[in-house]
Amino acid sequence: MIKKKGKAKKKTGKSVKKERGKKGKGVIFKTGKRKRAVARASIKPGSGKILINGEPLENFKNEVLKLRLEEPFILAGKEWKSYDFIVNVKGGGILGQTDAARQAFARGLVEIFGNELKQKFLDYDRNLLVYDPRRTEPHKPPRSSQGPRRYKQRSKR
Repeated sequence: MIKKKGKAKKKTGKSVKKERGKKGKGVIFKTGKRKRAVARASIKPGSGKILINGEPLENFKNEVLKLRLEEPFILAGKEWKSYDFIVNVKGGGILGQTDAARQAFARGLVEIFGNELKQKFLDYDRNLLVYDPRRTEPHKPPRSSQGPRRYKQRSKR
C-alpha cells in the first residue's frame, strides 16, 4: 500500500449542495459565445432590469439588435421580470456580441424555469442554447490578401 504525503482529509457524513436556479435564491452566472464574442451574465432576483455593458436595453438605438436581444424574454413570458440580468460582453463584432448576450440570457432563463422553456427555445432557434462552432476559413499563403479560396474562374474567349 502506498502512503501519500500530507494531511489526511477528514470526511463527514454531510454533503453540501448549492441551491441554484430556484426562485429567490442567490446569483446565477451563465456565459454565451458567438464567434469571437464572449458574454458573461449574472442573474439575480430583482425588478426586471436588463443591462448590457452597463447600459439599459431600452437605450439601444438599433431596433433589429434590440429585438434580437429580447427574443428569449418574449418566449419566456412574464415570469422573468422578477430577475435582473446584467451582462458584460467583450470581443467580436456587434452582431456576434448580440448573439452571445442572447445566448447567455437564454441559458440563464432555462436554469431558472426548467426544461419546458428549454424545449421551447430549441424549437424556436437552437443557437439560443447551443454554441455555434463555425468560423471563417483562414487565408491561404499565395493569395493571402484576396481570401482563402482558389482563383476565380476566367473565360478564355
